[in-house]
Amino acid sequence: MTSFDTSPQLNVWRALLALAVVFVMLATTGWTALRTHREPSALQSSLAEWRNGHLHGLRLPDPDAAPARLGRFFTSLTPHDRDRLAHRYPLAVGNMNGAPAALRYRANHIALGQAREAERKRMHDSRLSTAGQQEAGRRMHRYESLLNPGRRVLAFDPEGSGRVAEVFGSLTTARRISVVVPGVDTDLLTFQRTNRPYSAPVGMAKALYAAERAASPATRTAVIAWADYTSPDGLGVDAATGLRAAEGSLRLNALLRALPGRAPVSMFCHSYGSVLCGVAARGMPRRVTDIAVAASPGMRVPKAARLGTTARVWAMRDASDWVQDVPYLELGGLGHGADPVSSGFGARVLSARDAQGHSGYFQPGTDSLRNLAAIGVGAYDEVTCAREDDACRSGLSGTTTAGRA
Repeated sequence: MTSFDTSPQLNVWRALLALAVVFVMLATTGWTALRTHREPSALQSSLAEWRNGHLHGLRLPDPDAAPARLGRFFTSLTPHDRDRLAHRYPLAVGNMNGAPAALRYRANHIALGQAREAERKRMHDSRLSTAGQQEAGRRMHRYESLLNPGRRVLAFDPEGSGRVAEVFGSLTTARRISVVVPGVDTDLLTFQRTNRPYSAPVGMAKALYAAERAASPATRTAVIAWADYTSPDGLGVDAATGLRAAEGSLRLNALLRALPGRAPVSMFCHSYGSVLCGVAARGMPRRVTDIAVAASPGMRVPKAARLGTTARVWAMRDASDWVQDVPYLELGGLGHGADPVSSGFGARVLSARDAQGHSGYFQPGTDSLRNLAAIGVGAYDEVTCAREDDACRSGLSGTTTAGRA
């Protein structure tokens, strides 16, 4: 038996396999069917009110209608009517694909203000434990931060651990759009960090936005920090399966189909976020030109060609990243398949020599961030390949100027 076969990481995955088998057995025997009744979430309630709502005596359109149809509906309204709907149904409008971006920002600002006041009351609710009151305080402060002037919150759901997406730059005028998809342990409270800021979605997106502007000052860009899915909680069974990725892929592709304009879109997917992007790839619109993954445990396919996308697929991994020790396999739904930086996978492998560990790929000044930014602005002839050759640029005709200027 090789030393790899006895590695701690493999033992962990064997334990996860055993745990998953137990979980499936319990599920099939009905143990997991025992559930308590849950009240509708605030977002569900807002959507239900929208479905029953009227404007000038006419029913409102289905909130799940095609983004183009919803876009035409909002365009037909006066600014006053749009504002009325944002105030009446803030969570519904703030999360509605097809609503104008500026209206979603305004609606989510209203929803965040309401959520802040709810948490402020919970901080002093004697029915809560001290820990519960402290949690309410942390959430209230997060809402206050998201309410700061100039922040553009594209999606917000306070339910559970919370989901949120934020935009840097202007979506409506951008000639290139980038979407950052983070990995495990991403929620409302970890959306932004003071300590190690570039390991959190906001820090990742802000660093990428600044690097893109430095790489091509004339290119109008926008970057979305997309944490609008329920990520796995730690490195448990959820992180070893594609369940959260499958759920998140539906939300991600709904967003991508609703983005304004026709600017090319680049995906930047970190850790478990790369699993989500792999699952979502087949359903992504054709305007997605690039999918770049960093610190990936796999994309749930054996080869990049099996992703079912016309987008260029890029991959990078730093030599000090622990994810390289995770077994790249898939067995009974556990594991995420082949290693995206392996030669057999077929991705364009980028340099990440100075990324420093699993969470350092968006650190300013690193070759990994410079490479991601070059992809984001379409400057493909400026990327640095991992093997100090031009292999990752093969088949590319120099700098792509589409969308630049």
